[in-house]
Amino acid sequence: MRLHLLAAATALTLALAGCVSSGGVHPDGTPIDPSSLKADRSLANLSAAAWPTADWWTGLGDAQLDTLVTEALRNNPGLGVADARARAAQAETGIADAARGPSVNGGAAVAGARPPAALLGDKAHFAVAKYGYASFKWDLDLWGGKRAAWEAAVGQARAAEVDARAARIELSGNVARAYAQLGYAFTQQDLAAGELKRADQSRELTRQRVAAGIDNQIQLKQSDAEVASAEQDTALARRAVDAARSSLSVLLGKGPDRGLEIARPQPLQPAALAVPTNLPLELLGHRADLVAARWRVEAASKDIEAAKTEFLPNISIGAMAGVISMGGGNPLSLAGRFYQFGPSLSLPIFDGGKLRANLSGKDAQYDLAVAQYNQTLVGALNQVADELSALQSVQEQLAAQQRAQDAAQQAWQLALQRYQAGIGSYLEALVVRQQLLAANRGMAALQAQQVDLSVQLIQALGGGFQPQAEVPTPSPTSHSSRS
Repeated sequence: MRLHLLAAATALTLALAGCVSSGGVHPDGTPIDPSSLKADRSLANLSAAAWPTADWWTGLGDAQLDTLVTEALRNNPGLGVADARARAAQAETGIADAARGPSVNGGAAVAGARPPAALLGDKAHFAVAKYGYASFKWDLDLWGGKRAAWEAAVGQARAAEVDARAARIELSGNVARAYAQLGYAFTQQDLAAGELKRADQSRELTRQRVAAGIDNQIQLKQSDAEVASAEQDTALARRAVDAARSSLSVLLGKGPDRGLEIARPQPLQPAALAVPTNLPLELLGHRADLVAARWRVEAASKDIEAAKTEFLPNISIGAMAGVISMGGGNPLSLAGRFYQFGPSLSLPIFDGGKLRANLSGKDAQYDLAVAQYNQTLVGALNQVADELSALQSVQEQLAAQQRAQDAAQQAWQLALQRYQAGIGSYLEALVVRQQLLAANRGMAALQAQQVDLSVQLIQALGGGFQPQAEVPTPSPTSHSSRS
């Protein structure tokens, strides 16, 4: 007996020694600590503000815009893509959860067969077998691999759900930007019409001066060129209005006629130049893309845990019971019963490197998720700083442009006064008028840019995404326990 036990122990030891191992396979990715990203100097001298609200667009002061955003969130077909992906990920969660529990199956069949006469001779005859059975199987999941796989599926499902919310945030921002662009296009149209009117008046005055012998054909041809250029700008301005309306129709999920129903936007009020305090850390929970990236890191780490348990022995419990009847017998007769029950042990000994390759793939997926998270975090913080810098620059430009516009307006008034007093000509006044129109054009462009940058800043701050307490926070050492 002792020899038998010794032989069994030796065989088990050799088997375990020869089993496949996960040693030496580990991920390399390390999530960036948000506090290590310095932004104090870039975000200095700014007023503190609250995070954007879920309906941030109402702060722009246009009721029509509020209606358009609501319509887009209800009808845009692109949102269905994100919603379908979220439902698919949720279904995968259900599959992973079901795999953790026992399974019960049953079946019944009727089969007939006649063995070859060469084997049984005269005893060979056609026979009918009828049987039914029920089976039970349950993997005990001793090492938590199935639970880890379920948690990974939950993480992916939550990431997909956040992606669906991110799609709505992006859509609301795109509607606001397209709406602001429509307002700017109408302003361009007004300025182009004013320039065309000025060019026509200037050409008419030049034609009269040529007829009087004061000017020559050179000045008249120059005036003709100005009129042609103004007509081109007018056509471009009309096209810009049509393009902006078309963009809004697409975002609203409607045909092109829907854009024609949109009235001219009111001047929008850009957001104040302010950001919330403790931006690098708080940004983690207010940016949907960052939250989704964090969930994917967590899901990838759970996939590694599940892959590692495949190297370990596992025990499952199985049972089967059934009845069988040959020929015309009663299949429910007690004589035709059969059953089996017992635990089973499985242990991978040699698989040609399959399990290690699978674990290496999971490690690579984790490193990819970490790299994407790090890239998103760095990009998000720098995007906020860049939008703030751009807004500061536009504010400075607006102040300078306002002075230029005021000076051009005063010059136009003085030129009119000189003409009315008989000192200067109206043609000279029209030249000054051209400078005023150029100043107005520059002011309109800067105001449109300010609104656009304000919307982009709101989007960079999360666009009203509400953080959830259960969102995981990747640690710089989160992979050390899996090495």
